[in-house]
Amino acid sequence: MDRGALDFPYAHTHGLRRLTGETVALTEEESAACDALRAEHDALELEYADAVELPDEVDARLGEIETALAAFDERPVAYDPAEIARAGVFVSIDADGGLRIERGYVRREDEAPVEPVDGGAEAETDPVAGAGPAAAGPLRGPRIIVSVIGGDAPSEPQGDAEDDDGIKPLSERLVIELTAHRTLALRDALANDPGVAFTAVLHALCLGAFYRMTFGTCLEISAKSASFSAQAPGLADSASAQAIEARHQHWAAQLPKHEDDLWNALVGFDADRQAALLAHCASLSVNAVYEPWNRSSRRIGHADTLARAVNLDMAAAGWSATVENYLGRVPKARILEAVREAKGDGSVQLIDHLKKPDMAREAERLLAGTRWVPEPLRTPDVQQAETAADGDGEYLPAFLADDGGDGETAADPEEPQPFAEAASKRSPRGGEAVPRFSIPSTPRAWPSRRALAF
Repeated sequence: MDRGALDFPYAHTHGLRRLTGETVALTEEESAACDALRAEHDALELEYADAVELPDEVDARLGEIETALAAFDERPVAYDPAEIARAGVFVSIDADGGLRIERGYVRREDEAPVEPVDGGAEAETDPVAGAGPAAAGPLRGPRIIVSVIGGDAPSEPQGDAEDDDGIKPLSERLVIELTAHRTLALRDALANDPGVAFTAVLHALCLGAFYRMTFGTCLEISAKSASFSAQAPGLADSASAQAIEARHQHWAAQLPKHEDDLWNALVGFDADRQAALLAHCASLSVNAVYEPWNRSSRRIGHADTLARAVNLDMAAAGWSATVENYLGRVPKARILEAVREAKGDGSVQLIDHLKKPDMAREAERLLAGTRWVPEPLRTPDVQQAETAADGDGEYLPAFLADDGGDGETAADPEEPQPFAEAASKRSPRGGEAVPRFSIPSTPRAWPSRRALAF
């Protein structure tokens, strides 16, 4: 699986397993050299601790030592040759025009086949699927698979004759009843042990986030991570995307390679590390994307609540208005509105006479450093949210509730309208073009309150 492209969308590695590998340890010679450099670095810092300014040669030497120590910290990673044969690489160009290489991703269909369980005639039989060996893979304790949907539970076997050859296995019906008692008792016990409950939830979320969602938990908890069908230019290179990826790789390096060892690893984490890992797993499930097919506004309202709780500031998160991500995609009225809000009427007068492409470029220059963001990126305060909710019982942000206004798709008089061009023709007498039909009214970029309400 080797793929090359100028750019890949954000989360293009979702669903792929990434090879972890083993960091190559320092050799004895490298360890000795590293210790000598650290000792020299500490000695120089101690010697010139009281100096107002370091001599040029000392400053240069400290820089050389720090560079050499950094090279020792960046150790190569060794991979299993069999894993290398199954893995692939993504090759693209980063935001600065440099080569980006993402190695070591394995597709599900390229995974090594699981060896069947040896057992011959005594191989386990799946009680639900019917005759035949059970699913391949190592067995970990009794394998009880029960599916009761719209019907009665398995009946008790007829007759109570003793088996002369030994003790018979328990019936499925009896095992179901006994384990139902155990399930309720376990629920009650877990409710009375918040620490273990926290670890259990964290364990379930980690399985989905780092191990491609397995069934190694008895908690029926899962977290979805929405994909973005429409992505803005540069989304994968945004500061938020890079921070999420770096954090994910940081945690992945601290978790065991096999999911069977995950519980013990999590138990070994202190409370702060557990809480930080849970926060990361929970963050991956956030979906604050406007979806035209999703008519419920309560999800967007909760996204605003969450944004207020974490003091979200999209300008501080690295977003700024550019021609590509906003100004070139809205009508001139929206461009002038943005400049007016950020810089005042005086700045609007500098660009209101320009053609739209020039206006968008100048607006980008004027808005730089002002921290202005469009309404869908703003975090409404509590009073705004309560006022909107009191209106008709369901909260809607202003940019969704507005019945009027010109959105992104609004027509601009300076831009060619394809319907009008196709519908006009020259007058038979050589006059001006005459429209054959009228242009429909400008569509709204955001649906109305009525369109979003149940």
